[in-house]
Formats: sequence, C-alpha cells, structure tokens
Amino acid sequence: MAGMFGLIAAGRQPLQFERIGELELVCEVPDADAINHIVAFMTGVEPFPEGFGGSVYVRWPTPSGGANWHYLGFIANVKPSAIFKVAQLHLADARHSGIFGDSMQMGAHGSMQVGIMVEPLATIEGRQATESAQTNQQSTLQEFADKMIRNLVNFAESYVMRLPNPSGNPPQADFVPLSALNQWYLQFSRRFEQNPYFWRTLNNG
Repeated sequence: MAGMFGLIAAGRQPLQFERIGELELVCEVPDADAINHIVAFMTGVEPFPEGFGGSVYVRWPTPSGGANWHYLGFIANVKPSAIFKVAQLHLADARHSGIFGDSMQMGAHGSMQVGIMVEPLATIEGRQATESAQTNQQSTLQEFADKMIRNLVNFAESYVMRLPNPSGNPPQADFVPLSALNQWYLQFSRRFEQNPYFWRTLNNG
C-alpha cells in the first residue's frame, strides 16, 4: 500500500509514504517552513478498494511535542490527486488527535509530516461536511469581528477631539470621550438584541 501514494512540494523531488499501520501512511517533508502548497496523489500502482478513499492530514513539530493534525481533504479513485494550501496552517489550532500513532517520533524541527488514512468514503464525506461547517463558522466570526470593530471606529471618529497631550509629545493628540464609547455599546447591543444578524448590512466604508 505504501507505493500507492506520492507527495510533491514545489521545487522538491517527489516523496513516498511510509506505512505505519494497517490503513495509515505518513510522509515526512524536511525543511518545510517555506512550503506553501503540497500535492498528494495516487501513483497508479493500485487503486483504493471499492468504497474507500484516503483522508489527508498534516502536522508540524511543536516544542510541547503535540501530536494533533490538521485535516486537509481527501483523494480517491475518482479524484486521484489534490493540491492543498499549507502556508500559515501551522499557526491555526489542530483539532485531530489519536491518529497515525501519536506515540511515533514527531520528526525533526522544521519538518512537516503528511498522513494519509485509508477509510470508507462515507466517513470521508461526513468529515468533509463537518469541516466545511466549521470553516464557514470561523469565517462568519471573523466577518462579524471585522464589521463590529470598523463600526466602532467609524462611530468614534465623529467624536474625536484634539486636545493638549498630557505627555507633551506631540503637543496635541486626538481623544474620544468615554461617553461616546458607552453610547456606541448601548446602540450596538440594542440592535443586536432586535436582530442578531443586523451587522451583515452594516456599511463601514
């Protein structure tokens, strides 16, 4: 099964996966700090068993020795290769644990490990749906935070007063009364209680 899969990172020679379990394979990519994308692919040596595919994960060594993985996506007989963006992913929380023999050696600092787990397509499809929902939720929270902060800044700008700077450097500075911030908070809270999705229509231009 190890010869079924390969991995390519831009500017690197293709790498092979090492079998570490009955249905688990791992490939280590050295000096991976500058890698932005990887491609996992089937070599054509043999297909997946009927009704199976391969979930693709990635992780980086951490000072604490954490073994959690990031889920990237999947490959299958009908989708024999896939390109995944991994740049900056090491800064995000890794949610998947208990896979690929968490007790295995973590790998050298600066390296990246990519794992393929062979499992039923039904399991993969369920995970895809869950991951998509979590990604959408995160995007919504980021959009909400951005619109809320921009709305606060726009509101506060209309109350800016230029006054002598207590520190003296520069001589004058812009100040916003605390009462203005309290007023914004009360207005925003009231609108949120009336319609939790009102922020979607905010025009913060």
